[in-house]
Amino acid sequence: MKTVTVYTRAFCPYCIRALSLLKKKNVNINQINAGMDAKLRKEMIQRSGGGSTYPQIFIEDMHIGGCDEMVALDRAGKLDLLLAA
Repeated sequence: MKTVTVYTRAFCPYCIRALSLLKKKNVNINQINAGMDAKLRKEMIQRSGGGSTYPQIFIEDMHIGGCDEMVALDRAGKLDLLLAA
């Protein structure tokens, strides 16, 4: 299974929801708390092509968006395909 990088911030309900879904799928998660770190936030925005809300989620190097986009992929049956090795 591929590694998922999630840029998060403290007390973010969308971050919590996204991480919960990924944990249920037994995904290797690289969580980066960028909420209070200007350098990491800039990295997140640059890497995501302008995404400034939390979370920003990447499967390996592919940006899939935020929590809502990931949940939509899961409901459409596409998330598991993207996570497969």
